[in-house]
Amino acid sequence: MKKLVSLTVLLGLASSSAVAATAPDCVKADNQQIEALFDKWNASLQTGDAHKVAENYLSDAVLLPTISNQVRLTDQERVDYFQDFLKKKPFGKIDTRTIRLGCNKAIDTGTYTFTFADKSSVTARYTFTYAWDGKAWKISSHHSSAMPEG
Repeated sequence: MKKLVSLTVLLGLASSSAVAATAPDCVKADNQQIEALFDKWNASLQTGDAHKVAENYLSDAVLLPTISNQVRLTDQERVDYFQDFLKKKPFGKIDTRTIRLGCNKAIDTGTYTFTFADKSSVTARYTFTYAWDGKAWKISSHHSSAMPEG
């Protein structure tokens, strides 16, 4: 019986150390890093290159865009959306924001205003979720919707 208990304890220790050895590191950003990710995304809009904008997203990211009813789930679908959106020459400015930080993830949610080349603008609610992909922070989901009350 003692041998069985000892064997069980050893197996338990071995399996828990194997799990610990393969657990991913916890990368936690600070508020300034997450704020900078919006600035990077906004700067990519200024390039006018939809591929540059799409590079900010994970390949399996979800985009629920402001001016399209189509959910964008692939790199190509996001590029297609941004090719159209970039024709308006948008510039985004954060109006309000709340950031939540976690292990290998972060959420930035609030309101922003886009001003376009024709001087028109739209205020929208947004949520960016970010994930650490092992090398960089990328957008894992992005929801943007125009304010319902104008």
